[in-house]
Amino acid sequence: MSQKITPFFWYTDQAEEAARFYTSVFKNSKIGTIARFGEGGPAPKGSVMTVSFEIEGQEFVALNSAPPQFKFSPAVSFLINCDTQDEIDWYWDKLSVGGKTERCGWLTDRFGLSWQVVPRVLVELMHDPDPAKSAKVMQAVMQMTKIDIPTLKKAAGA
Repeated sequence: MSQKITPFFWYTDQAEEAARFYTSVFKNSKIGTIARFGEGGPAPKGSVMTVSFEIEGQEFVALNSAPPQFKFSPAVSFLINCDTQDEIDWYWDKLSVGGKTERCGWLTDRFGLSWQVVPRVLVELMHDPDPAKSAKVMQAVMQMTKIDIPTLKKAAGA
């Protein structure tokens, strides 16, 4: 691994399934090395211990380790910056299957990992020099589950 910090996800027994799911959702991604448990490990010999994978140039590692000791929390999430509504819809539709959707573009996928699916234009609209416009945009966002770019632009008067 060449990057200084690598996100490391802890699963009970779904590391490979999760890595394959994420690499199927993100177009610029790939599975790396799969390491397996040997004799005397905490899991059966030959079962998956770690899976390295890459998404958009970012390296990740998924680990299997039973029994389950830790759970994911929305206190840590991954933000996906989207350029179009089609891109928002794509990630939202793929990542939310079997998970849970929240307000303001947040969702938890079926593995419990939290994501924010957000258009890049949102930052621009929320930092408008006119505080009334940015307040209207914030009001609009607070009413949304999946973010809708045309509604945001309408709220901003664009």
